[in-house]
Amino acid sequence: MQILSKFQTESFVEGRVIKAQIWDTAGQERYRAITSAYYRGALGAVLVYDVSKPTTFDNISRWLKELRDHADANIGIMLIGNKTDLKHLRAVAADDARSFAEAEGLSYIETSALEATNVEEAFQLILGDIYRSVSKKSVASDEQAGAGAAGVVREGKTINVAAGGDADSGKKQCCSA
Repeated sequence: MQILSKFQTESFVEGRVIKAQIWDTAGQERYRAITSAYYRGALGAVLVYDVSKPTTFDNISRWLKELRDHADANIGIMLIGNKTDLKHLRAVAADDARSFAEAEGLSYIETSALEATNVEEAFQLILGDIYRSVSKKSVASDEQAGAGAAGVVREGKTINVAAGGDADSGKKQCCSA
């Protein structure tokens, strides 16, 4: 029986250490009531289906709707097709999943946890998306604070996107409560 799991990890994105807290409900119905509470503070979400079980892919639409109903509108979402090692049992075509992801504005990757294929890459992709999103918000906030009421960048202003504004502010937005 799968239980609610919580993982913490650190990763490097664009030369910066990113700390992530990952909650895994394994799609269990008994955790649906509490998952909406975690969506509210989430910067990213990973929706995983089993490429050998079409019902898990069919359920992605429902999980995506629930996520969008309860999470921030700018949350980064990745769709993952897992268990690609089960080639002989594949029931969900990669092209179908890729088309769905594209139509919904999700990033997409296929993995095999058993073979450790693309697992690290998947987390690097979603953490990179989150980092860039948070960095853009930080830069936009800095621009509006210094640009006056119109919110336009003044001529000659240099924006250092790699630094994401003040080093501490990026950390506070991304990595601490």
